[in-house]
Amino acid sequence: MQPQQKLSGIFTPNLVPYDSKGEINEPELRRYIDWLIEKGVHGLYPNGSTGEFTRFTPEERRRIVAIIADQTKGRVPILAGAAEANVRETIKACEYYHGLGIRAVAIVAPFYYKLSPASVYAYFKEIGDNTPIDVTLYNIPMFASPIDVPTIQRLSEECEKIVAIKDSSGDIPNMIRMIQAVRPNRPDFSFLTGWDAALMPLLLSGADGGTNASSGVVPELTRKLYDLTMSAQLDEARRVQYDLLTLFDTMIYSAEFPEGFRAAVELRGFQMGQGRQPITSEQQTDISTLSRTLQCMLSQHGFTNEPIGGCATGITEELGSNDVSQIVQHVVAELNRRNLI
Repeated sequence: MQPQQKLSGIFTPNLVPYDSKGEINEPELRRYIDWLIEKGVHGLYPNGSTGEFTRFTPEERRRIVAIIADQTKGRVPILAGAAEANVRETIKACEYYHGLGIRAVAIVAPFYYKLSPASVYAYFKEIGDNTPIDVTLYNIPMFASPIDVPTIQRLSEECEKIVAIKDSSGDIPNMIRMIQAVRPNRPDFSFLTGWDAALMPLLLSGADGGTNASSGVVPELTRKLYDLTMSAQLDEARRVQYDLLTLFDTMIYSAEFPEGFRAAVELRGFQMGQGRQPITSEQQTDISTLSRTLQCMLSQHGFTNEPIGGCATGITEELGSNDVSQIVQHVVAELNRRNLI
């Protein structure tokens, strides 16, 4: 049996459109998947945080992956979120996705209960010893038990089926530590960043790609950034990274996640519907305001038309000094929380 190709490139954590009853809008989801592939994403990543996997039932999660697998028809690989409430159900999900021909699954460390490194190791070791499909570890310490470097190294050496890690911490030095610890003994092991703001620096540090929420909105930009960085066209890549950072910060810090991304996908021509998380009328007003800001940003790249009434010249004028200050405060607070500054 031929070894599977190493996971690399941009895997899009796709959103799920809802219909008027709050159910999965299958025709719109299929249209969205075709569009993402046509725009050049390297792969798809259903049932991730951006895809709101916790807001679906296990049956719905499987249906989402089945729809996407059917629509993709092997055009790009699929990395499917397979985390369930316990290790037994997670292994069942692995078996189901293996039957669909999915390339690999991504599994977040146990959440709700904060576990020790020993328990995190035991959890993934049980999965790694019993899964029929390749597994990507998913490290997102703001929501789940962290996966530390010694645990990643040990799992990579003991479990052939554990082939990658997706890290959404945004901690660049720690990702480099992972690469240093694992790559000498597992050159086939993949490192994917889930933090869009660090895509270029992590690619330059040895990462293989990313699972980036922005790629569900501007797949053209994330693919361009990847190609420019990997071909060492660094001045141009840096400009794209700066543009992507501005858009990413606006989408993630100006509304409850992932509502900013849903609003932006609407601007690309898709009917995303009302999400399952109830929001207040004030929040809806905020999203409408954010949508206009995002439309101005996207129009600068030719992805949308300008909103009625046009846009102010320059992002700072469009946002207003108070808005810019608020975004900066959010970013600084987040970096402080992660002990990055």
